[in-house]
Amino acid sequence: MAKRNKSGMDILASVPWPVGIILGILAYFAVRYGVGWVAHLSGNAILQGLTKSFSDGSIPILPWMPLIVCWIGAFISFTRSSTRKRLLETQTGIESLRARSWRQFETLVGEAFRRRGYAVEETGLGGADGGVDLKLHRDGQLELVQCKQWRTQQVGVDVVRAMWGVVMHERANGVKIICVGRFTPPAMDFARGKAIELIDGDRLLELVREVQTASPTKAVVATKNGVPTMRAESSPDRFKPPLETATPACTKCGSTMIKRFNKTTQDPFWGCSSFPKCRGTKEYSA
Repeated sequence: MAKRNKSGMDILASVPWPVGIILGILAYFAVRYGVGWVAHLSGNAILQGLTKSFSDGSIPILPWMPLIVCWIGAFISFTRSSTRKRLLETQTGIESLRARSWRQFETLVGEAFRRRGYAVEETGLGGADGGVDLKLHRDGQLELVQCKQWRTQQVGVDVVRAMWGVVMHERANGVKIICVGRFTPPAMDFARGKAIELIDGDRLLELVREVQTASPTKAVVATKNGVPTMRAESSPDRFKPPLETATPACTKCGSTMIKRFNKTTQDPFWGCSSFPKCRGTKEYSA
């Protein structure tokens, strides 16, 4: 797949927005005063004429142009950063992860790894059909990331084998393949012993919750007199997925199961996502 060339604005928008603000100020002073300094040293008539135009106000907008461009890039960077943070913080379970578009899914995965100390490069090469979606840099190591936002389909060995080939081609240190469902047994067998990390839906939800900045769990139990016996505190269990989000795999075909309801009694139960091809069910425990 051909590599997409980044424009100058893409590069500006990819740096932290405070850096863009500072770059804009530096660029203004560089153009406003640096051109005159260079013209004085070089004796270039064109540069000297340009400097004179700055001084007499003939082209007053020119020194402001790099500042405006840098600040537009900083605004885009700030907007993207806010969107990433909001997207990550609003995830509540497996179903909310499944509800994301493929682009949103890549964005929140990238933000989760940023909060784990990685420098994240959004390649823009993956798309809905797959590829290298993110590149993670940390401690001189490069890891590739592919995001599979398939709602019902399991990720098979062909996907894992293809990404291992990309690792070899890119000379990366490893790859993380992330999905909201599960991986087939052959996929897990192929990854074993290689620098391949398979992150299924349950593990992804764990990673997201570990880096979310949610308020502490409030564990308050009232006595008969209405006096709380426990004060609000952070619970080490708050990062664990609630039972209803721990989606099981079908014991018949291995596909992800979905919470369904009995049409007669309205009691919940786990049903295979491959229904009607597979009619596997499992008792639902709240």
